[in-house]
Parts: sequence; C-alpha cells; structure tokens
Amino acid sequence: MNNVSKPTVSAAAPEDARLPLGKTFAYGLQHILTMYGGIIAPPLIIGSAAGLGATQIGMLITAALFVSGMATLLQTLGIPGFGARLPLVQGVSFAGVSTMVTIVTGGGGLPEVFGAVIVSSLIGLIIAPYFAQIIRFFPPVVTGTVVTVIGLSLMPVAVRWAMGGNAHAADWGSTGNIGLAAFTLAIILLLNRFGSQTIGRISVLMAMLLSTVVAIFLGKTHFSTLGHSLTLALPSPFAYGLPTFNVAAILSMLLIVLVLLTETTAGLVAVGEIVGSPVDSKRIAKGLRADMLSSALSPVFNSFPQSSFAQNIGLVALTGVKSRFVVAAGGVILIALGLLPSLGTVVASIPSPVLGGAGVVLFGSVAASGIRTLSKVEYKDNMNLVVVATSIAFGMIPIVMPSFYDHFPGWVQTLLHSGISAACLAAVTLNALFNPLRNTDALTAHS
Repeated sequence: MNNVSKPTVSAAAPEDARLPLGKTFAYGLQHILTMYGGIIAPPLIIGSAAGLGATQIGMLITAALFVSGMATLLQTLGIPGFGARLPLVQGVSFAGVSTMVTIVTGGGGLPEVFGAVIVSSLIGLIIAPYFAQIIRFFPPVVTGTVVTVIGLSLMPVAVRWAMGGNAHAADWGSTGNIGLAAFTLAIILLLNRFGSQTIGRISVLMAMLLSTVVAIFLGKTHFSTLGHSLTLALPSPFAYGLPTFNVAAILSMLLIVLVLLTETTAGLVAVGEIVGSPVDSKRIAKGLRADMLSSALSPVFNSFPQSSFAQNIGLVALTGVKSRFVVAAGGVILIALGLLPSLGTVVASIPSPVLGGAGVVLFGSVAASGIRTLSKVEYKDNMNLVVVATSIAFGMIPIVMPSFYDHFPGWVQTLLHSGISAACLAAVTLNALFNPLRNTDALTAHS
C-alpha cells in the first residue's frame, strides 16, 4: 500500500496539469455546455414565481452566470483558506428552489430571499471546518455508494432533456427529439471508439456542435433571438432592492445550507476519486468555505446559493481531462456569458435533446466510477453489502418517486428530496452503525 502511495505524493497532482491555451478553453467550453441548462433553471423558476417580467428574469439569469463563473474560479484556483483546487464547476443550486419560491410567494419577495441567503450562508461559512470533519466517515464503501448514486440521480435529467426538456411542449417525447439525442450519443461513442485521444477528449463538444447543426436543418432550433451586437451588461448590485431579514426565512434557508454542505462534500469526494487526488478534511473545509463565501456574496449581484455541479464530474470521468485550469477556463466563459447576454443566447439555443444525448454517457460515467470504487471494497465477513444495497435503494427513492416524502414535515422533505443527500446520509449512518470498528482501518486504507 505504501509503495503505491509514495509516487502519487511525490508526483505533480493530476489536477495541476496545464494544457495549451486552445485546448484548455475548448475543454472548458464542454463543461459549460454540459451544465448550462441546469444553471439557468433556478433563476428562471424563482423569477417567474416573483412575478418578474422577461427583462428582469433575463437579468437574474445573467447574474447567475456571472456569479457562478466567479465561484468556479474561487473553487478551482483558490485563495488562502478558500477553494479545494479541484476540477469542480460551481453553479446556482437547485436544492433551495422550492424554499426560495415559498419565501417569494409568501410576501417577502426577492429582498427577503437574498437576506436569508446571506445570513444562512455566513453561518455555513462558520461551521464549514467542523462540517468537513465528516470525511472521517467516508471510507470506500461510502464514497463508492455516494458517487454511484450521484450518477444515477442525474439520469432522469438526461431523459427529460432527451424528450425535449419541456413536458408541456407539443413535441415532448417525440421520435424526433429522442432520435436527435440518440444521434448525439452515437457521435460521442464513435468519436471515442475511432478517434484519437485528443478527439475523444473533445467528443462531447464536437457531438453537441454537429447535432445542433442537424437540429437547425430540422427546424428544432434557431438563432433568431440573437442580438445584433455584443452589448456589455455589468451586474448592478442589489438591483431588486436591499435585502431584508426574516427569522423564519433564514431558518428555512439554513436547512438548505446544510443540504448544500452535504452535496458539495459528496461532490468533492467524487471528483477526488475520479481525479485520483487525496481529499482530506482540510481540503473539504476549503471547498466548503468557497461554496459558502460565494453563496453569501451572490445576493449582492442578484443571485442565489452556489454548490458543486455533479453533471461536470461525469465529463471529467469520460474525457480523463483532470486539470482544474480547464474548469477555471469554463469559469471565465461563464463570466463572459453573464456579461455578454448575446453569447448566452447562442449557448441557450442548443436543443435539449442534444444535451440529453450527451448527458446519458456523462452521467453514466459518474455511476461507473462509483461502481469501480465499490468493486475494490471487501464484502466478506462484514455488513458492507447491506450498507451499499440499502443506501443505494434509499437514494433512489426520491428519484423514482419524487412525491414519496410529500406528507412528511418540511425539514424531512428538504433533507431527503435529493437522492444524493439521501444516499449520503444513509451510507454514512449505516456504515457507522454496522462497521464501527472498521471505520478507522477503512479510512487509513482509503487515504
């Protein structure tokens, strides 16, 4: 075990690899195309619930892009005490959308949402180092389970994209949409099978571009809404009014912050497994601090809480491009999209089925990485099989039946609505219960 670990420590960390500038931004663009739909959904939903017009919702979306880009740079490049320095994309989290919609529709409006986000995130920033200590309870049986469920939990997203993205559209689930998704997937597979290593690494980007061209000829997308000029739109601080502070709203968002801390911890562990770089409590703490600092500052620029995007972990697994500077380049692209709305319009014109075709292999790659970790776990004369089986099943409940917890208290719904957080809580709890004497040994072997 020692003979294996020493070269890893002495060699340069995989995530610190530097690539030529052109490749860095090409790979970075792949990351942004993969997560763009997810990043604009929360501001769109919250803005609509707040009764905002199209222009104001557009401002929320560009603000989300800008803040997410800044948060990604903080997480990947880091400053002293902040940032895990791993290839992890940050974006507006979907976890708190329902809570923020409740606050908005309850009469508090966006100012009350922003106030609750600021205070709860600052509390999260304070507790981040203590929360990071839970990494002690993440031996391979837990990390493998969590990474597997991350991939599985994203599959419904890929399927919805493949069907068209909008369940109310006339072509929802049409053979045309699913065929376009299948075409995108086929290109990715063919490029990885017959292309060079370099081609394989940009296979997602090439497939999405080719499929979008096909979609244009099929009439499934167009660029008619693209502006005639690249007008610079700087974010205006507190454009929707100064934040207000309501205790009930803050407590509601504080529960969301705990979920975000859990999900970001899972994301850091997952990307560390895929990259092959050690993730200890100190690194987790830096990653969580970056998360919470970004979330606390995001309302200043009219945006919402930040967390790691699991979608992009699959891209790292599929392409083998582990450089954090590639993801940092993606952060720069996000900032540009936030400052130049016309560029965002181009990216937004990529059809959902194209994203769905790419998502199938990307999200499947995350699950496969988790399965690879689980294959190295010892299952003889212990309860590891029960831990894995029960935790995966528990994590799948909100995925296969989203209404399962509808009659439970609100705090239960918040904690368990995500398959990732549900599986993480189950795996850590069951492992601590069934393998109390093995945690230290497992952790030592994992480190």
